[in-house]
Amino acid sequence: MKMKLVLGSLAVVVGAGYGAAVMAQAKPDVLVKQRQSAMVLIGKYWGPIAGMPTGKAPYNAERVATNAPLLEMLAKMPWDGFHENTKGENSRALPAVFTETAKFKDGADAMQRSLTNLVKVSKGTDEAATKAAIAEVGKTCSGCHETFRAK
Repeated sequence: MKMKLVLGSLAVVVGAGYGAAVMAQAKPDVLVKQRQSAMVLIGKYWGPIAGMPTGKAPYNAERVATNAPLLEMLAKMPWDGFHENTKGENSRALPAVFTETAKFKDGADAMQRSLTNLVKVSKGTDEAATKAAIAEVGKTCSGCHETFRAK
């Protein structure tokens, strides 16, 4: 009797876990909307600081110190939305996202490293170092967009 109870309980737990996993899988169009939403927010906090290294925007250390940690956090969000089942969905992701996955991941990792560095230098008072870090973030973003995003 105890064995039936244990096996029955185990079946319920495994079944519930399987059901939760199935429920957690988002539909492809939802994944695309989520990754696009993360990118829109990245643009919101990137825009005000992007032009600082070239003088297109005035340097504002406080703005950089505020936006950099937000960008670092947001940059962790879109990548799981580039799931194989989203290929062909209405987005600007090029097929290379799904065929050159290692290169795509390298680009995402480079973006994260550059933002971590930006957060670090934005806590200091070295304007030149901060501008260089902003420029490096821009370079990593552009590198991915050129290869993996339709214009």
